[in-house]
Order: sequence, then C-alpha cells, then structure tokens
Amino acid sequence: MARGLGKVGIKDVAGAADVSVSTVSHVLNGTAPISAEVRERVLNAANALGYLAQRRNKAAISVLRTVLLAVPSDALPLNDYNLYSWSLLSALSRECERRAIRIVPFEIDKPGLGGAVLVEAARKAEADGILLLNDDRPELLREIAKSGIPAVLMNGEDHEMQVDSVTPGNRFAARHATDWLIGQGHRTILHMTWEGRATIRRRHDGFLEAFRVNGIAPDHARIALAEGFLPHLGERAMLAWLDQHDGLDGVTAIFCAADNLALGVIEALNRRGIAMPTDVSVVGFDGVALGEFTNPPLTTVAVPLQHMGMSALNLLELRIVNATLSPPAHRLELGCRLIVRKSVRSLP
Repeated sequence: MARGLGKVGIKDVAGAADVSVSTVSHVLNGTAPISAEVRERVLNAANALGYLAQRRNKAAISVLRTVLLAVPSDALPLNDYNLYSWSLLSALSRECERRAIRIVPFEIDKPGLGGAVLVEAARKAEADGILLLNDDRPELLREIAKSGIPAVLMNGEDHEMQVDSVTPGNRFAARHATDWLIGQGHRTILHMTWEGRATIRRRHDGFLEAFRVNGIAPDHARIALAEGFLPHLGERAMLAWLDQHDGLDGVTAIFCAADNLALGVIEALNRRGIAMPTDVSVVGFDGVALGEFTNPPLTTVAVPLQHMGMSALNLLELRIVNATLSPPAHRLELGCRLIVRKSVRSLP
C-alpha cells in the first residue's frame, strides 16, 4: 500500500525490497544488468510505496511549465453537441492544474491563421510545448515540426509522422463493436457516418473489416452519409435512407460513427414508428452524449477522453527529456470499450 504521509526515498525502496541502494538505482535507471527476480522485487516495492508515482509527478512538474493549447472555436463554449471535445479539454485542464502547468489557450481556426502564426504565438508565450486539438492539416503540422517546438496532436492523425499524436483506437474499436453486433446475430448492418477527418474514416474502415474477418458478404455492410455529426443531420440522413429503401430493407442494426448521429437516428426511427431495439438495434460511438438517457439507453463505444490529455502531456515530457536524441514521432492509440445497454437485441 502506498504511503500517505511524507516522501518516499530510495532507501525506503531498498529496505522494502531487501536490496542495496545501488541495486535500486541500477534497476530504476537501467544502468546495470539485474536479474529478473530482483528487478521485479524492486519495482513492486517502489510501486507499492508510491515511489514510482512520486518520480513521475516530480518529472512532469519540472519539465513542463507552459503549454500552448490550440483548439478549434467549436470546442468552446460548452453545449450539448461538443461534449467530446469539452470532456477531453476538461480532463486536460485538471491534469495541467495537478502538474502545475500553465495553459495558454489559442483558437486555431481564426480566419487566415496558419502554422507560422501558431508557432509565433507559442514562442511569444515561451511555451515548452504545443498541444493541438483535432486540427491535422498537413501544412499546419509541417510548420509546427519545422519550428522544433515539441508538439502533440490530440484526436488527429499526422500522416507524415512529423509530430507526436494521441488518438482513440478508432479502427479497432469500430471493428470490435461491429464484430459484437455480428455475434449478437446481426448480419445486415447500416453504418451511419459522415465525410469527416481521418479519425472518422478509421471507424468506417473498422466497420468494413469486421465483415471481412467474419466472412460476411460486403453487400450486407450498408453505408449512409450524413452532412455532419450533429443530431439533426443524422435524423435527416436516416429519414432519407428510409425513404430511398422503403423502410429498413433488411437492416437489423445501425452502427453510428458518433453518439450525436445516433441521437438523430433514434429521432428518425421514432418519427417513422420503428421501435428500438424490437425492429432495429442502434449503437453509438464516443460515450459522452446523452445516450444513457435515451429510451432505451444507447449502447455505445466509450472513448477514454479522461486519459487523452494525460497521455499527450506525457508524450510532450518525453519529447523534451529526449530532445538530444531526436527520436522519431510517436503515434499513441488508446483503447476504447463497449458499453452495452438496452438499445441492442440479440437475434436467433
């Protein structure tokens, strides 16, 4: 059990592991070969005493002091439809406060704003690093990479791998959700999505991949495109699809690329007298909208938004600490989890 009072020192770890202080130092710093049994004993003692967490916290506070946070304007202020970005930013703010890191906000989508302006703002703020939310324009990322300022892209993909990035495992999570639907007996499934950024296309890719790995003909994987992710656009697209196909046309489940879309889909189904899940099952993605309050509650894929900011700060820290090594860009994907509620029924 970690100690609640006072700081834990390397001598405490050595005593708990019944080894010398120098052995603990070698294990923690990787400066000498140590047997697997002794190494495990030292790490277990350091973790139980809270020494590892203490070291991590100390490093984070000393390395990062100020970060420039570049966000799109639609992430602020809080409303019912930007809960994804808002939840991510709220968790990031709490983590920065815990680590005593100052945040300098910067709206990235102002007219005429390019990478050079962003870099200049970071230098003016004397920022140790840049956190960039959602905006993965290649020209913007090139300017940031060229500046040499440590940067992490959150919820986006850098196809040229010039800057570090952290994102949900969108493809794997979508494949898992679709595979689970198939396991519930569903074979003809509609994917409601929109022409979004690469992160949304990964969800589309995972949906299709589930059909391939299960040996189901591709014509059972239906696609419907909304004009955007807002609920009213999902409702409009669903109504249009139902009109075009004279009803569900054999579809027994709808997998939506965002919870907001799922809310619109549910409204469209209600308008046409189609019951969920009796007539059709519905699954969302994100886990932050009002899905738990729908009737019935929405099954969804929960994105670990509470951890994305923390992971981004850790990547920034590593980039600064290892600056002299010029390490290649890291792309970190975080695992998502399926939350099963009452909006899906199993088929024979």
